[in-house]
Amino acid sequence: MGNIANIVSAAVEHNRGRIGPLMPVLHAIQKQLGCIPREAVPLVATALNLSRAEVQGVIGFYHDFHHEPLGKTVIQVCRAEACQANGGRALEAHARERLGVDFGETTADGQHSLEAVYCLGNCACSPSVRIGDEIHARVTPGRFDALISESGRDLERAPAPAIGGHKTGEGAVRVCVPMDTTAVALGADAVAQAIAAEAGERGIEVDIVRTGSRGAFWLEPLLEVGSGPDKKLFGSVKAEDVSALFDAGFPGDCEHPSLLGGLEDIPWLARQQRLTFARAGEIDPLSIAEYEATDGFTGLRKALEMQPQAIVDLVKESGLRGRGGAAFPTGIKWQTVLDAPADQKYIVCNADEGDSGTFADRLLMEADPFQLIEGMTIAGLAVGATEGYVYLRSEYPVAERVFGEAIARAESAGFLGDDILGSGKAFRLELRMGANAYICGEETSLLESLEGKRGLIRYKPPLPAIKGLMGKPTVVNNVLTLGAVSTILAKGAKFYQDFGSGRSRGTLTVQLAGNVRRGGLVEVPFGATLRELVQDYGGGTASGRPMRAIQVGGPLGAYLPESLWDTPLDYEALAEKGGMLGHGGVVVFDDTVDMLAQARFAMEFCAVESCGKCTPCRVGSVRGVELIDRIADGAQRAADMALLDELCTTMVDGSLCAMGGLTPYPVRSAVKHFAEDFDRPTS
Repeated sequence: MGNIANIVSAAVEHNRGRIGPLMPVLHAIQKQLGCIPREAVPLVATALNLSRAEVQGVIGFYHDFHHEPLGKTVIQVCRAEACQANGGRALEAHARERLGVDFGETTADGQHSLEAVYCLGNCACSPSVRIGDEIHARVTPGRFDALISESGRDLERAPAPAIGGHKTGEGAVRVCVPMDTTAVALGADAVAQAIAAEAGERGIEVDIVRTGSRGAFWLEPLLEVGSGPDKKLFGSVKAEDVSALFDAGFPGDCEHPSLLGGLEDIPWLARQQRLTFARAGEIDPLSIAEYEATDGFTGLRKALEMQPQAIVDLVKESGLRGRGGAAFPTGIKWQTVLDAPADQKYIVCNADEGDSGTFADRLLMEADPFQLIEGMTIAGLAVGATEGYVYLRSEYPVAERVFGEAIARAESAGFLGDDILGSGKAFRLELRMGANAYICGEETSLLESLEGKRGLIRYKPPLPAIKGLMGKPTVVNNVLTLGAVSTILAKGAKFYQDFGSGRSRGTLTVQLAGNVRRGGLVEVPFGATLRELVQDYGGGTASGRPMRAIQVGGPLGAYLPESLWDTPLDYEALAEKGGMLGHGGVVVFDDTVDMLAQARFAMEFCAVESCGKCTPCRVGSVRGVELIDRIADGAQRAADMALLDELCTTMVDGSLCAMGGLTPYPVRSAVKHFAEDFDRPTS
């Protein structure tokens, strides 16, 4: 008990004076002890002047927190749609059988705990599994068995390569190896280590720079050698390929099967029009010098010379809309916060990117973190906010590591703090970690979590722009929205507005995921069709079978049949067809998909992740699962189908937020477009 008391005391002291200290305190205790012992609850409550019920309520709300120690190795199997589309259901069943336990259980020997997770942000190379802090991609049942065997042995692991790159001699050849989540999940760390070792043995000077990925995840690990127009790319390189690469002349002129040529030789990349992701894969993400050399902080320097209203007017003129799913005009939101009188205002970045099939926020934070820092600082200058918070999901350990370091470097260089670049203007930024609750992607739930509470959604009005974090006017935007602001300030509203169509201006970042041959991030102007993206960029299914359904907009998005694949991808066009663009996630399913099972999963996911505040969502989702099971049984199918439709109407009309209000979209679209899956003969 004495050790517990000391750890609690240290955690509380470290977080004293911070907004909503309970969440970081609980994270610190669990990191030290492997769980949050019940004996710690009254100690935490007393130290933070909270009731025991308040502390216990928070522990019970978030999936990450637990009272009992887990197994020596924690294994998380992703259950989200992008993984289901690519063999995830079979992997789930195999994992349970292989370990002899169900999700939420620990093996009898205490070696392994098996947990379900609803997206690891590795959707382009699914199915995914996380073991400890290591995420693995394209995991088959056989690969799963090998990973379990490795986890049971005390293997000697090389330390993770330092973020920020490895530097050698002046004349060294620059070799870029991505360090983002997906590249690492496919072996990029091992490739970087092999290149360093091989070059050392051969006496060859190389400058290994750990960049972010370009988002061409189907080619990862993707090596880039040299710089400028002579740069050469090598795709899908494995650690065991490295010796042969050097034998062929690497890093100089060489011929090898993995050589792809230059960027212009890869149409998948060459055809894109990148604004937000222009630097991704090009620069060392933690080098301020490389960021500034590619127009970084240009927008911030301009903003420091402008009046707040002028900044807001520029964002309005650009036509920028929220990229998190709601698509609300960013400039109008900022104007509301600017006009609200208050002694303190906040900028909050929603980086709780929980939608299956999405990974753009993660990629930006890992590949170009200073862009987000710059955008948030500009937002602060625009509305009069001096403090900002980035709320990041706990499933993104690489983003946490990279972005945390980026904040520290920006502070040291004077781009954050009490006197930004000697201007006398202040903006401070803090990274906060979530604890695995999908609902915290909803802005008011996120604010509750930041304040150290359960992530229950708030009634609106009042809007966060009037009464947000700690009751103060607050801008809540997502990563891509805030990142785009730096481009708008640097290059002007017209430059940004010239991309896109209609009311959807700028570029669209589509994330191709699930059963797709060439998965990754595609940035193009709004207006491209779904068919163009999944066929021309995606290359069809990974399985080689015909495509049957595409889910756009995450787990709350509709399933679209082939007859709707020529719909332009913009907010209004998709809405007219009964869909939504959401955060730009596109999950492809082949003709083996069971759409009744997908509809059931939509209701099941809502039941698991509902905050529980409103009855239509909390109870309706559970009843939805029961109804779909009855429909599958077929005893009174017609009556149950009618009742399911009535239930969906109740959830849409009666839920307090989009969690319950949009869950019927995938269900109804599956029923409407794939009715045959709901009318199969029973066995």
